[in-house]
Amino acid sequence: MITTDDVRAAAARLGSRVRRTPVMPAGEGLWFKLEQTQHAGSFKTRGMFNQILAAGPVPAAGIVAASGGNAGLAAAYAARELGIPAEVFVPVTAPAVKVAKLGKLGARVVQVGDEYAEAYAAAVVTAQSSGALFCHAYDDPHMVAGNGTLGLELADQLPGGFDTVLVAVGGGGLIAGVIAALHPGVRVVAVEPVTAAALHAALAAGSPVDVPVSGVAADSLGARRAGQIAYEMAALTGTPSVLVDDQAIVDARRGLWDDYRLVVEHGTAAAYAALTSGAYVPSDGERVVVLLCGANTNPADLA
Repeated sequence: MITTDDVRAAAARLGSRVRRTPVMPAGEGLWFKLEQTQHAGSFKTRGMFNQILAAGPVPAAGIVAASGGNAGLAAAYAARELGIPAEVFVPVTAPAVKVAKLGKLGARVVQVGDEYAEAYAAAVVTAQSSGALFCHAYDDPHMVAGNGTLGLELADQLPGGFDTVLVAVGGGGLIAGVIAALHPGVRVVAVEPVTAAALHAALAAGSPVDVPVSGVAADSLGARRAGQIAYEMAALTGTPSVLVDDQAIVDARRGLWDDYRLVVEHGTAAAYAALTSGAYVPSDGERVVVLLCGANTNPADLA
C-alpha cells in the first residue's frame, strides 16, 4: 500500500522540480485539474522525478524507460534536468508528436513492437545488460507516490472540498497515487476505454489479468495489464471503474476544445467522457473534479 505519508514524502523530495498546476472552474460543482500543463505535458513527470531521486545515485548508463509516450517524455525531461542519459522504448504505433518530442528532450528513442508490453519487454532486457536504472511507467511505489502529489495540491487548491475525482486509467499509476493522497475523504472513480480496460478486468477477476488493447486512447491508456499497486489499492478502497467508448472519448476531447479551449490527448479526454456520455452521473449537489492529465497530442484535428 502507498500511504498519504509516502505522497507527502514525495512532495518534499520533488520540491520545485514540478509545476503546481492550476484548477479551473468548469461549471456548477465541476472543476478541471489542468495537469496537462505539467512539464513534459503530463502528470508522469511527478512520478518519474520521484522514482529517479528516490533511487539514489544513478548508474553511469543512466535510465531506461518503456512508454506509450508520456512516461517516456517524463523520463526524458527528468533525465535532462538531472543531467543523466535516458533511453526510451516506445511501440512503433506511438504518436509521431510524442516520438519527435522525445528526441528534442535528448533521449535515445528505440521503437519496438506494436504495443506498450513489447516495448516494456525490450526495455527490461536493455536495462539488465547495460546496468541502467529501469524506471517503470506506472507500477512502482515511488512513481505512484510522486503522481499522488497532484492530489495533495488539489486538496489545497479547493479548500471548500469536493466529493469525487474522475481519473483516466491505463496501467493505474495515477489513480493509485490519487487514492493514496485523498482516500477516504474523497471518492475516486476510474474511467477506462471499453477497448483498453485493464483495471476494470482486474477488479472483476480478483487480480491483474491481460486484456486486449485497441482504440483511440491506446497510446496513453494502452497497458495490457493493470499494475499490481493500482489493483490492490482500488480493490481495498472499493474504487469503481466505469467504461467509455471511442466515440464518447472523441466527443469529449472535441468538447473540451470547443467549450473551454483546452487541448488534451484522447486518453485524457476519457475522464471527461464519463460525464458527457453519462457513464458517470453525479448525484444532486455532488462536487466533481476531472483530472486532465496529458496534452501530448497533435491538435490539427481540433482546428
